[in-house]
Amino acid sequence: MSVNPLGIHALVWVGGWSVEEAELAISSTAAAGYDVIEIPALDPSRIDIASTRELLERYGLRPTISLGLSFDADINSQDVACVARGRDTLMSALEVSRGIGSTYLGGVIFGAMAKYSGPTTAGARANSVAVIKELAQEARASDTIIGLEFVNRYESNLLNTAQQTLDYLDLVGEDNVVVHADVYHMNIEESDFRTPILACGERLGYVHVGESHRGYLGTGTIDFPEFFSALNEIDYAGPITFESFSSAVVDPLLSNTLAVWRNLWSDSMDLATQAHAFIRAGMAGG
Repeated sequence: MSVNPLGIHALVWVGGWSVEEAELAISSTAAAGYDVIEIPALDPSRIDIASTRELLERYGLRPTISLGLSFDADINSQDVACVARGRDTLMSALEVSRGIGSTYLGGVIFGAMAKYSGPTTAGARANSVAVIKELAQEARASDTIIGLEFVNRYESNLLNTAQQTLDYLDLVGEDNVVVHADVYHMNIEESDFRTPILACGERLGYVHVGESHRGYLGTGTIDFPEFFSALNEIDYAGPITFESFSSAVVDPLLSNTLAVWRNLWSDSMDLATQAHAFIRAGMAGG
């Protein structure tokens, strides 16, 4: 059984990414025992590449980059200008990813991270596939993996399940594009946790762990033993990243998008160290 690198989302620590906030997030991630910090890049221009890279090297952490597109820059659209803005956002995020030394760029990058007013269309899906294919080809030059995070119906009308994501990967046809599974969203959309993970197999490249209410792990309704067992069953060796949101830490872009209205925790370090121990024990069968 492999020992997976464990990661944590930066929003556990900070709501922005000033130099001071970046140092707090990165130093706290290292102090809590994590190997990886996931940095949200909803607006890639907000990230100071040079200082972020220096901090990551100083604290010995591996970065990943994630984001979700907005309706104004939605590649899952038939609006050519809108798709072009989405493509530009993704290419900018890829430049940030390269600049800080990340080899993983993922999230809700196949469309807007928002509640759509209707189902997607064949044209919109084709535009999404074309942009992700181009992004993956560009990413290959820096050995960057592109991860597609399927999310619940209130955050996408395109990819809500593992199988939909696998089918989409077949359309993209690039081997550096992987499935990004998030147990929080699976808890809403999947019938169980084992079947979709086994279906992904070697195409599972990144994992988010979060509780059903986004708070402390083990205090909600998610069947973590089944989920961790499934990851072990496919010999998943990639990162497992803890994600939790509270009104105690607020990012003006992400918090409203994710409907973070409640204060589910206030002590970031206590939350983070509990999650680290919980995931490690769960993957070890404890």
